Amino acid sequence: MADDPFPRTHATTSPLSPLAAEPRRGGRVVGAALLVGALAGAVAGVGGAALLQHNDTAAAVAAASTHQPLTVSSDTSGAAQPDSAEAAAATALPSVVKIYATSPTASGSGSGIVLTKDGQILTNNHVVEPAANGKLAVSFSDGTTAAARIVGRDPLTDLAVIQARTVATLTPATLGNSDSLAVGEPVVALGSPFGLESTVTTGIVSALNRPVVTAGESSGDPATVFPAIQTDAAINPGNSGGPLINLSGEVVGIDSAIKTDSSTAGEPSGSIGLGFAIPINDAIPIVEQLRNGETPTHARIGVTVGDATDKVGLPNGALVGRVEPDTAASKAALRKGDVITKLDDNLITDADSLVATVRSYRPGDTVTLTVSSSTPGGTSTGDTRTVTLTLGSDAA
Repeated sequence: MADDPFPRTHATTSPLSPLAAEPRRGGRVVGAALLVGALAGAVAGVGGAALLQHNDTAAAVAAASTHQPLTVSSDTSGAAQPDSAEAAAATALPSVVKIYATSPTASGSGSGIVLTKDGQILTNNHVVEPAANGKLAVSFSDGTTAAARIVGRDPLTDLAVIQARTVATLTPATLGNSDSLAVGEPVVALGSPFGLESTVTTGIVSALNRPVVTAGESSGDPATVFPAIQTDAAINPGNSGGPLINLSGEVVGIDSAIKTDSSTAGEPSGSIGLGFAIPINDAIPIVEQLRNGETPTHARIGVTVGDATDKVGLPNGALVGRVEPDTAASKAALRKGDVITKLDDNLITDADSLVATVRSYRPGDTVTLTVSSSTPGGTSTGDTRTVTLTLGSDAA
């Protein structure tokens, strides 16, 4: 996969499996001391299972109606006040749903964010992937339910859009500006951890642009690498696809992964205060393509990279291993052995941070790389240069 790290010098981690006595998907849970995982949860109670008896055939669900483009809030004044988590939750909870997915071999639940009155909902790919060959249903904040179908999904960014049937009066979420977040800013996570609907937890932004790697749900899925919002708000399996909001009640991220320090009977433990959300600004371009029935596109440089820290004497960064012909990298004269240490103002510390940072850009964006040169033997020459290039696309 273009721009993906090579070689892996650490274990690539897997999404968490549904936390119930259900037949397991082809999960590849690794025995690492620290596990980063996606947050699918188990279907809780018989009510969820009953929902999935709806006949969600193609004839029963019409295509989504004409929609307006998604926009972020223009209010960046920081008007949220301390101790207003209650008001923020009250604003956002009507726009949060619980999602049930089932297939012949697995079932699970997660969360979602209402985008339109007529039932378009944003969630994680790993929440709805079982329904690609199964059934999908949604439970709303007022207690009503509806069958749903998948509009589109993108395993590479772990995003998906679904369409609920026969709804017209939902409350769309207000999308905030994740680019305006600051470390230490209060945030609130909403969703259905372990099947507990409308759960609200609070915390702060612990870090920004944190490179997070999760493996795909299915054996053929690519790894998801994204520049995450890290938060200490309690996030657990079942929160997947739910919103991380600011104190104005605006969605600034999609809760997607946790890091955990132990496992029991092959299943990961719960929150230890290390949760990760996909920034909403990074998600919107992909979501718009999914809503429009398009195949999502992703920015690429056209190199394979490893961690420069594996080579004594090289600076921290992403070590270029191969430059693909006729790509942005080849046109900018990047060379094998170059170490990329910055992309615009973003510090690049290893291969994952480069991949994650590139994922926050779009094809056609112009970026500036700071590059350190090395000898064929892997020794730094001490020479540093800047390279400006226009990012390519993975579109066929």
